[in-house]
Amino acid sequence: MKIASSMTDEALFKLIGGRLAQLRLTKNLTQEQLAEQAGLGLRTVQRLELGAAATQLSGLVRVCRVLGLVERFDTLIPEEVASPMAQLKQQGRKRRRANGKKAAEGKPKKWTWGEPA
Repeated sequence: MKIASSMTDEALFKLIGGRLAQLRLTKNLTQEQLAEQAGLGLRTVQRLELGAAATQLSGLVRVCRVLGLVERFDTLIPEEVASPMAQLKQQGRKRRRANGKKAAEGKPKKWTWGEPA
């Protein structure tokens, strides 16, 4: 869904929160991991993802609305589009959890003959 200035604050909070949750899942982070890395409490991350009205976020939205910048939230927090392969794996289901394991960093070790796979 595209962000528009005609949306209510509550609708914006929910849309932004949902996009943040999808970006977190794409990076395979749990809410706990995100909270720790961002220096926030777990409950704060949960509330942001639910779109619960936070004083700071509502103030930001109000200022951006006055300045005509609401549509730019699409650029700041883009809607996550899954790759075609990820869409096939999901088969229409929306991802709801991260597994909590960090993605393998760096290049994989080159395999040579005689080593176990």
